[in-house]
Amino acid sequence: MSAFVFPEIDPILVQIGPLAVRWYGLAYFAGILIGWRYGRRLVANAGIWGARGAPLKPTDIDDFLLWLVVGIVLGGRLGYALFYQPGSYLNDPLGFFRLWEGGMAFHGGLLGTIAAMAIFARLRGIPMLSLFDVAAASVTFGLFFGRVANFINAELWGRVTDVPWAVIFCNASIEAMHGGVCPAGPEPRHPSQLYEAALEGLLLFIVLRVLTHRYMALARPGLVGGVFIAGYGAARIFVEFFREPDPQLGMITGFLTMGMVLSIPMVLVGLAAIGWAASRRTP
Repeated sequence: MSAFVFPEIDPILVQIGPLAVRWYGLAYFAGILIGWRYGRRLVANAGIWGARGAPLKPTDIDDFLLWLVVGIVLGGRLGYALFYQPGSYLNDPLGFFRLWEGGMAFHGGLLGTIAAMAIFARLRGIPMLSLFDVAAASVTFGLFFGRVANFINAELWGRVTDVPWAVIFCNASIEAMHGGVCPAGPEPRHPSQLYEAALEGLLLFIVLRVLTHRYMALARPGLVGGVFIAGYGAARIFVEFFREPDPQLGMITGFLTMGMVLSIPMVLVGLAAIGWAASRRTP
């Protein structure tokens, strides 16, 4: 059986004294930074918003950036604690703030972002659905870099397999970090982190880019957001068949994992949003 042995990648990119720049944090920074710049360009491009133009200004995107960061980090961390590690942070409350150790749930981050958008849009007097559409079209950068960072951290690996591109998530560095053992074991596994990066990040970006720039989907508030929600949910459900279930949860029931359980409602809500937005008249 052929497989790739996970390369020796230090999770710390640069360290100066006690200050360390980790790939995980860099991925979030790059995703938010590029997504912010892309969102500004969407809002500034009047030609993709229909006759009425964009109901937001680039300065709205600038001011929303801090709200977005808080929504992602707080929601993602709370979601991980509630969905995947219930009760664990009660024993170690300070662990909640050690973000560099990983432990972020996309579904929680999504809920946190939606809450931040609802409050910001109300205070700012701008349409929430249009803000959500811009955010949805821009968040795929963060998803891509985040999943690549999961791969670099050798976490959230896939199930045991014999495919030619399987990866053995075990080397000297991983053993040193985990007390002489490799959590993933010596078996070759699906690099499911890269599957998610390709589907949730790259493919979903292409789909949304075509919708916004060729079919002027931003002129129908809620359409881009609906496609994103349904597309992410479908991609996540598909990859869950190759991703190892979280050890503390295992299978929820039958073949269902927690990722599937949380993603099925996303597909349904996304499809409903697509139908509602598509049925409205284009301004």
